Amino acid sequence: MCLILFANRTHPEYPLVIAANRDEAYARPTAPAAFWEDDPRICGGRDLEQGGTWLGVTRTGAFAAVTNFRSSIGAKNNTRSRGELVANYLRGRAGPADYVAQVHPAAGAYNGFNLLAGNLADLHFLSNRGDGCQIIEPGVHGLSNHLLNTPWPKVERGKQRLGELLHSRGDELVEALFAMLGERTVAADSRLPETGVGVVRERILSPAFIISPAYGTRSSTVLLIDRHRQVSFIERSFGEGGVQIGTATVTFQLESALSPAAA
Repeated sequence: MCLILFANRTHPEYPLVIAANRDEAYARPTAPAAFWEDDPRICGGRDLEQGGTWLGVTRTGAFAAVTNFRSSIGAKNNTRSRGELVANYLRGRAGPADYVAQVHPAAGAYNGFNLLAGNLADLHFLSNRGDGCQIIEPGVHGLSNHLLNTPWPKVERGKQRLGELLHSRGDELVEALFAMLGERTVAADSRLPETGVGVVRERILSPAFIISPAYGTRSSTVLLIDRHRQVSFIERSFGEGGVQIGTATVTFQLESALSPAAA
């Protein structure tokens, strides 16, 4: 993921609202959102190159997402896939606080990352470019390719817009969230971050929705969990030029973590 905007225990109808864009090379093979054949407890897209995911949720309400951390320091070779950070949490039994605490000592085995791991009661953040594990309080938050709530233009615009939508619901909310994720306005040069990739690249990466010759927004996802524990996972996929090429919609009722199906 390269942009995650979320309302944590703030919307009156939805304890969790997530709107997220995954930016990736167009050539990287990807499976659309669905329950995984090798672990039917997990719903999410799938990176077919490494087997992990950028965003997923389980039948019992555990959810996680990851973004890369952008800097002038080049990516190291022979590191572990950041997508496994999400997949391992969703496959496991550890709560979010315990999971990020377990990951923290081994965080240097990955290139720069930002990880969100949570459930409906508890949400935690870990970056291997930050100050360790962090509890995320209720509220509207944004995460791109720097630390949580870093005031990059697309993060600030997204948080403001999401805050304005906290009384919308249903299809109206879903479409408004996708419109927010589809914003293609390039930030003014005076507001661009300086991450070491050069001003031309910073301009390309500044909108919520990215288009460039070989790299761009591959999917936009809206994940809602309502107060009746109903999950809506809607993913729109895009190809080169930002052309929409697919939609996946998965809805289900959360199970108890203690139910036989979750064991």
